[in-house]
Amino acid sequence: MQLSISKKAAILYKKEMDLQKGDSLRLYVRIGGVGSGGFSVGVMKDKPNQFSYTVEQEGIIFFVEEDDFWYFNGMDIDYSEDLDYIHFEHATLEHLEHPEHR
Repeated sequence: MQLSISKKAAILYKKEMDLQKGDSLRLYVRIGGVGSGGFSVGVMKDKPNQFSYTVEQEGIIFFVEEDDFWYFNGMDIDYSEDLDYIHFEHATLEHLEHPEHR
């Protein structure tokens, strides 16, 4: 499992969700919305378990549960300040933002 979250993206999540150092966010697969093939990224405050994949950035622990590894493995999450936009990029899943452009 490999997941990358940029410093800029972590700072945005901290600000928007009023997070403190040591807080943890679960990234999970949502059905519906804008994403790849009807799937998108959900985010919620939660605590990882012993089998969770974790990435720490800016004092925040981002994690993915085993059932969602298939979607997040190889994903890069970044934030563009100029566009005020979170960008999800994945080497094998195309059109994470606009699936209708397949």
